[in-house]
Amino acid sequence: MQLQTEVLSATVLRFDDGAPVRAASAVAAYEGGWLVVQDDATHGAWWRGDALSRVRVFPPVEGLDAFSAAEGTKHLKPDLEAALPVPGGAVLLLGSGSTPRRMRAALLQGPGSPVRTADLTPVYAAVSSALGLDPELLNLEGACLVGPSLRWFHRGAADVPSASVDVPLDALLACFDEPREVQVGSPRTYDLGTVDGVPLAVTDALALPDGTVLVSTAAEDTPNAYDDGPVIGAALALLDDDGVRASARLPELRGEVQKVEGLAPRHTRADGLEVLAVVDADDPELPSTALVVDIRF
Repeated sequence: MQLQTEVLSATVLRFDDGAPVRAASAVAAYEGGWLVVQDDATHGAWWRGDALSRVRVFPPVEGLDAFSAAEGTKHLKPDLEAALPVPGGAVLLLGSGSTPRRMRAALLQGPGSPVRTADLTPVYAAVSSALGLDPELLNLEGACLVGPSLRWFHRGAADVPSASVDVPLDALLACFDEPREVQVGSPRTYDLGTVDGVPLAVTDALALPDGTVLVSTAAEDTPNAYDDGPVIGAALALLDDDGVRASARLPELRGEVQKVEGLAPRHTRADGLEVLAVVDADDPELPSTALVVDIRF
């Protein structure tokens, strides 16, 4: 099987007041539009038509709603890297792991409803154990629903491959009511190839009707789960239970690699689908971009 990709459109994301939507890390259908998550802020962007308004996705952290290395507050950010609709109409947001601040989750019910949060430190510890990783190396950047389970993807780096585990969704959501033990199983690793010697690693995941999973990947030259590095390539890949079924490089735009960090379905069909993909510019001063990408199998 081969994948063919075509970028149909690219939209620069700015809030209605002109401020950039920074560090887009995930996207999900939300209340008649789209929720674009910023990994360095406690507000996301609610995108409806031409309007982009702020919506709270996490409580302030020590009184702060935005975080950066330049201001010495990067260590405080919840680093929400995965967003997906769950039964009941809510959107589940998940931190990336690697530090206690990033081992938290949020459940967004809708405008006007309070954001619910949960400390999932024991769940992240179970994921680390299932993958045989030191907790400080954990970098969970994508998730999707496969049957009754959340398939949660670890983004590899250097000599640590991308991997996934399955977590029962009902048990995970029950953690918002009270702490509880959650079983983690079905660990898998993936060989996604390299770009100039730098491994491609999973940045988000989207489950398809036939049971396969579409993932976005990026080749980022960084030694760990905490620091950013130059991104030298990006691709999409189709996964099944046996590994990588097919992959295709994402085209550059204006000579720049498009580091896709979030995927959401727009339309599906027998021979492929159309997705909304959000791109992180890795610069807090630059707005993120939303791509409409057509994918043919």
